Amino acid sequence: MECGHHPFHKLFKQLGLPSDNEFIAKFCAEHTLDDDVRLPDADFWTPEQAKFLRDAWTQDADWILIIDRLNVALHH
Repeated sequence: MECGHHPFHKLFKQLGLPSDNEFIAKFCAEHTLDDDVRLPDADFWTPEQAKFLRDAWTQDADWILIIDRLNVALHH
């Protein structure tokens, strides 16, 4: 899975999470968000993970395309 400059699994690695396809699929299945919850505000992130997601979004970092893909996956 690739999008933008970073493969999807590298985002998980960047967040300090396992980055194998099985973990990613399980994570996305188990962590769904209501429409009114922004991705960085989800209660399952550590403060550091949430900060990374917020900073990437506000700075329009090269991670943004893959973070948006995760956002869509968790808002299914």
